[in-house]
Amino acid sequence: MIKKNKKIIIAANIVTLLPILAGLLLWDRLPDQIAVHWGVDGTANGWSSKMTAVFGLPVLLVILEWLCILATIVDPKKKNISEKIFCVMLWGMSALSLFLNCASYFIALGGKLNINMITFLLLGIFFTVIGNYMPKTKQSYTMGIKLPWTLNSEENWNRTHRLTGFVWSVGGLLMIVNGFVQWVWLSEIIVFAMIFIPIVYSFVLYRKGI
Repeated sequence: MIKKNKKIIIAANIVTLLPILAGLLLWDRLPDQIAVHWGVDGTANGWSSKMTAVFGLPVLLVILEWLCILATIVDPKKKNISEKIFCVMLWGMSALSLFLNCASYFIALGGKLNINMITFLLLGIFFTVIGNYMPKTKQSYTMGIKLPWTLNSEENWNRTHRLTGFVWSVGGLLMIVNGFVQWVWLSEIIVFAMIFIPIVYSFVLYRKGI
């Protein structure tokens, strides 16, 4: 998989690091302290130095990309890993780097941005896309709902991921809608349901001997 997607990996790494170039071009205009975290009301409540803001997140995300890549290399079931989900994972991190850093620069330069709306919309799109691929995901130790009973039973894995695909797709659409109303409690319920419904369902299947 790594050899097949070598160009995609390199391209994703470059895109993830692009905000550093933007930060350097804007360096003299950026303040010494830049907002990097916002509260539920969209107000900035966390700042970091200009150096950390420009270099920190892109470098961290590239490291995370390579940790995921290395995890697929050592996965005993790496032949089962979906190339599409692998690419979605890489480009998802690239998109996160672009969004968070560019949002920080824009706000630092005096721009107004509804950070919560954009965050909910992006999360919704991400969950919907991943949900679409979940039913097609085969057993692996790297991607998917990795539980003892899903890894020990292919039938349990397949049924769990079919349900997960539906739950994540619906959850993603609800998250997109929530981008316009921005109810934090609703986003928490959505994420909770997306995590625990598949886990409980797979455990029920396990108890039934599946």
